[in-house]
Amino acid sequence: MKLNSPADLESLKRQVASRRGPDRPAITVCGGTGCTAYGSRQVADAVREEVEKRNLQDKVEVRTAGCRGLCERGPLVGLHPQDIFYQKVKVTDVTDIVGKTFLSGEIIDHLLYTDPISKQKYTYEHEIPFYKKQVRHLLGKNSLIDATRIEDYIGLGGYTSLATALTRLTGQQIIDEVKKSMLRGRGGGGFPAGVKWETVRNAHGQPRYLICNCDEGDPGAFMDRSLIEGNPHQVLEGIIIGAFAIGASEGFIYVRHEYPLAVKNVQIALDQAREYGLLGKNILGSGLDFDVRINRGGGAYICGETTALIASIEGKVGEPSDKYVHTAEKGLWGKPTLINNVETWANVPLIIEKGADWYLTIGTEKSKGTKIFSIVGKISNTGLVEVPMGITLREVIYDIGGGIPKKKKFKAVQTGGPSGGCLPESLLDMAVDFDELTKAGSIMGSGGLIVMDETTCMVDVAKYFLSFLEGENCGKCVPCREGVRRMREIVEDITNGNGKESDIAWIEEMSAAIIDGSLCALGRMAPNPVLTSIRYFRPEWDAHIKDHKCPAGVCKNLVLYWIIDSKCPGCGLCVKACPTQAITFMGKRKPVILDQSKCIKCDVCVAACHLDAIEVR
Repeated sequence: MKLNSPADLESLKRQVASRRGPDRPAITVCGGTGCTAYGSRQVADAVREEVEKRNLQDKVEVRTAGCRGLCERGPLVGLHPQDIFYQKVKVTDVTDIVGKTFLSGEIIDHLLYTDPISKQKYTYEHEIPFYKKQVRHLLGKNSLIDATRIEDYIGLGGYTSLATALTRLTGQQIIDEVKKSMLRGRGGGGFPAGVKWETVRNAHGQPRYLICNCDEGDPGAFMDRSLIEGNPHQVLEGIIIGAFAIGASEGFIYVRHEYPLAVKNVQIALDQAREYGLLGKNILGSGLDFDVRINRGGGAYICGETTALIASIEGKVGEPSDKYVHTAEKGLWGKPTLINNVETWANVPLIIEKGADWYLTIGTEKSKGTKIFSIVGKISNTGLVEVPMGITLREVIYDIGGGIPKKKKFKAVQTGGPSGGCLPESLLDMAVDFDELTKAGSIMGSGGLIVMDETTCMVDVAKYFLSFLEGENCGKCVPCREGVRRMREIVEDITNGNGKESDIAWIEEMSAAIIDGSLCALGRMAPNPVLTSIRYFRPEWDAHIKDHKCPAGVCKNLVLYWIIDSKCPGCGLCVKACPTQAITFMGKRKPVILDQSKCIKCDVCVAACHLDAIEVR
């Protein structure tokens, strides 16, 4: 069905809405990558079979939707319009969900979410603390649509902003509205999106290109993946509006190679958009010719950097180049090129639909709108959250994330990925926005938050991120290639008990050289995790260097294992588990470590003991 005008789009929207209004009963199974890993496809198939077996096809819609955020509790199932929320659903639960809850309204107690702090059970999604403080303008449609059905998106008003842009606004008026909204790029740098758009529009040279960057490679980050998997048409609508604004005729969606579901759903979305006349020639009868194709990344972290990404699309080695000329003026094949990440593009339809004035009401003075974060690590509610700019780290970690599990103490949170910083408990009440995080020595980045508890060694964390960046740098420039490697070697020596008091000074001096001399942002920001770790956790570094001790008990060369006699019941589980016979029964049949030289510090005994009777110190 080809839509030849905005009137055709509006007509289709009304038809779809009449068939599937907001009160139409639906059972929604999360089909995001996280829930899929837990078996949500099998659950969805079972729901469809049960619905057919009971001849309920005309009474309830079964929908496989996008990521709902509470990834660790998957598979997630929702019943609409009641807003009933079930978690950790198994195929064996499906009969009861359809037969008891859908048909009789009976709540299945063991499938309800239990809050890790209050221990209270919740029946309805909007009451769950994880969702209560979120503002889900971008992720909200994920639970309402099937990403593979364009009519689901159109029925909820999708592509209406595109129709408005094509018929009521000029390209410059669109750019002015984006500038007025103060939308900043969500890919990491936070550069004003409207300014970048205007630069491309005013640049000399034709054709102009447009790129959507979905190459997030930060450890623990999956914001762009979940957004484009669950609602690809909102991203695509933003891209087409951007193309009209800058005068582009061709676009690319650069997707990380490890995102097969994202590639699949985006390709389906592109094919459907072409079929409906929303991509290709004369879009909605406006005269706009624009099309998009997918380019899969080669798996290199560095390809998320704009110039490396462009080189990769051109078929060259994905490595950065000097930015003495901006990609907005000379980018893909030497032509003006507009690059924004997935989340940035997804904001555009909202700004056109509701206006810049509405958008300005969300966030802080200089950071407007919402931001999607992935929260991972030592936290109760691992997953994806969307919150207004300016929310505090404490609210994200405790009110939404459910706090630190196993009664452990919070120690640090890493923001901004490998190029970000490690922030201590004293900064938990800091507002989360671009500028405040930069002042603290970290960055917003793409939105990854890695939470750490008291069992985390901050020196070891610094070593991990340096190792990651050493392996992922392209090797093109000496400061990054050699500097990061040498810093990693110094930090590794410290964790092995060979640190010297002069090492901190060397690290700080080397960091300055890397920041000043590196070609791209990967090198310039590589020292951040180390410098913030030293800045906020200096006593821990001193303990490693001066006392040859690891307070967290992580660095194996600096710790010994001891059995606490008062806690040990003499069960012998650790004796049986020890692979080197370093633990044996002595005296009153209680196990003790007989020979420290035999202990290989494998942690097998710690895992075997359920009474915390083995201490690492």
